[in-house]
Amino acid sequence: MTTAVLERPPETTAASQEVIRRARRRRRLRRVGLNGVAVFVFLIFAFPVYWMLTTSFRRGVDIQSPNPTFLPFPGTLENFRKVFERPYFWDALRTSLLARFHFFGRKALIIAVIVVQMVPQEALIISLFKVLDGWKLTNTIIGLSLTYIMFVLPFTIWVLRGFVGNIPRELEEAAIVDGATRLRAFFTITFPLVAPGLVATGVFAFIQAWNDFLFALVIMNRPENQTLPVWVQAFNEGAKGTDWGGVMAGSTIMAIPVIIFFLLVQRWVAGGLTAGAVKG
Repeated sequence: MTTAVLERPPETTAASQEVIRRARRRRRLRRVGLNGVAVFVFLIFAFPVYWMLTTSFRRGVDIQSPNPTFLPFPGTLENFRKVFERPYFWDALRTSLLARFHFFGRKALIIAVIVVQMVPQEALIISLFKVLDGWKLTNTIIGLSLTYIMFVLPFTIWVLRGFVGNIPRELEEAAIVDGATRLRAFFTITFPLVAPGLVATGVFAFIQAWNDFLFALVIMNRPENQTLPVWVQAFNEGAKGTDWGGVMAGSTIMAIPVIIFFLLVQRWVAGGLTAGAVKG
């Protein structure tokens, strides 16, 4: 008995190919549209940074001109010279370079610190200043560091909880069964898995503390002890107006340590951002 081979009519095959081509065109158009939207959003967020950089190289007369220009020509380095020559710049830079660390806590502690974080900072600044002043910690690196640790902890605890919670407890238990101590199991099993989360959280905590203005303004009230965000306000010269060239040059210099820090740890940040978002 022979088996008949059924072949599709040529018109059916052509119709199917046309459907496939249309689907591919739709996917390409959708991909192009999404990429276009992504580029547009990127330009919106990147434009203030670009404007800050170009303004830092503009002359004062060009900055005050009613006709904006998008390229800093003719340019000048005078704004950066004023930044480096203005009093207390190096003192402010040294004060801003503070140490940060992370802390692990239980659910009750997490809820407590999150509730405290919901209280406006302005409502706590007076009592905080009185406590630090009573301990002789105003205008000191220790006092400002303790303040940043206290207010950055709720953020770091909440974020790190997601990373730690995703690590199966059975991994540590298996290491302990094999003869490892709990401390060794933590450093050999748990810590390498949570390291990307530590780095990612550290980047955001660093940026949060680096850009702080309110606490640094109140606690470090002597000019020689100011941090960079507070020090930049010195370019507001009252009745003379604001030296926007100096402000932009100082802001550009402030952004450099953050960029360098991010570039050094970016390969761990990518893994940390995805690791904390998956529950499994």
